[in-house]
Amino acid sequence: MSRPKSVSTVRTPAFLDAHVHVTATGLSLTGLDLAGTRSLAEALAAVERHARAGRGRVVLGGGWDDSRWPEQRPPTRQELDRAAYGGAVYLARVDVHSAVVSSALLAAVPEAAGLSGYDAGGLQRLEAHHAVRAMAHRSITPAQRAVAQRATRSRAASLGIGCLTEMSGPEVAGRADLEALIALSAAEPGPDLLAYWGELNAIDIVAELGLAGAGGDLFCDGSIGSHTAALSAPYADAHTRGALRFDDDEVTEHVRRATAAGVQAGFHVIGDAAIDQVVRAVDVVADEQGHHAVISCRHRLEHVEMPTPEHLGAMARLGMVASVQPAFDAHWGGQDGLYARRLGDRAEGINPLSDFHAAGIVLAFGSDAPVTPLNPWGGVAAGIAHKTPGAGLPRSVARAAAMTAGWHLARRELPNETYAVWAAADHRELDERALAGEPAQCLRTVVHGQVVHDVAPDVTTTPES
Repeated sequence: MSRPKSVSTVRTPAFLDAHVHVTATGLSLTGLDLAGTRSLAEALAAVERHARAGRGRVVLGGGWDDSRWPEQRPPTRQELDRAAYGGAVYLARVDVHSAVVSSALLAAVPEAAGLSGYDAGGLQRLEAHHAVRAMAHRSITPAQRAVAQRATRSRAASLGIGCLTEMSGPEVAGRADLEALIALSAAEPGPDLLAYWGELNAIDIVAELGLAGAGGDLFCDGSIGSHTAALSAPYADAHTRGALRFDDDEVTEHVRRATAAGVQAGFHVIGDAAIDQVVRAVDVVADEQGHHAVISCRHRLEHVEMPTPEHLGAMARLGMVASVQPAFDAHWGGQDGLYARRLGDRAEGINPLSDFHAAGIVLAFGSDAPVTPLNPWGGVAAGIAHKTPGAGLPRSVARAAAMTAGWHLARRELPNETYAVWAAADHRELDERALAGEPAQCLRTVVHGQVVHDVAPDVTTTPES
């Protein structure tokens, strides 16, 4: 009988990804993922192959980023029609706040032509995008959905992720998708699940489904890449300031109802105008119901990419928390990145992680997968090595934001016996390998004492104390 091997290992709390779209991530893992395409022509060729293999099924894909293509433009409706032999196609941009669609899919959503963001050329933004996305997602069968959700959960466990925070809503994936994910997570081993529902004034569903809060991807604006994030001044490369989806009274009423019920409210906010709108709404409700009521709800913002010092001060005073995506800076930050092209000099102040920390605002890291991949050590590295000098976090703070802070954001206690085991000598090696882009291998992931990932069952772990 062979003796167990003894190797140097490090045991850490399991990662918690604070912002995920589980089904969409699984579809990218198992289906048409255009994230690696190097040109428009390459993307169209991939669509054609997928359409041929699909034999008439709706082509669902995403991850394309025209800012990285030499053509510097998205596919047109006519190009998709040719690539898919006239079939229905929905291809979400990497930020998932716009999509290109084929004629067949547009014909199935005639009301889209009367909505904001409609473009007969095929690129849909704003309300038109929400309408065509809902139609495309209705083509997903329960069996396809289960395969996608299992794929995401399996990949997450293999990366040392012990909890996924699902950002659902009527415009994201729908209630049936969320209920299926909750049931699957309860029935099968895998990462824990925290879930949010992003719909104005939908407070009761939190208790009905056992959710963490009423919000998450409740979209107050869009994204910088799609020119739909709401800014106080125009974009540097387009004659627009983006758009707010709701008026001030609507946002305030959502916060008001959530606070009265003791429920955490949350919003997707990227541009400074959107952040300003929500912070003002929470301030109004604090004046009405008392600061203690607001602080106890721990209202939450997603992304918060362009806060001002005044926003950060108000968030700290109101007990608000932030779910942020350091990988956004890694992908689109820097002097030559997408943010610089879209925002000009304002890009230097985007995603100021160190300013959040200095203000006393608790941060948790998420991937927003499939916008960026599930890659927790990559998030830690991006949080430390921010492309703007001085905007990153200390190593210990970045690790906490990726591993434990997400439980605080969701108003949950840290779970017992939920951890990951890594092939590394110590914590310093973990950090150094992450910063070098070569993260340590996850040998084992344990959730509530149950092993959900194990590639070295014969290894005796010797965790660093």
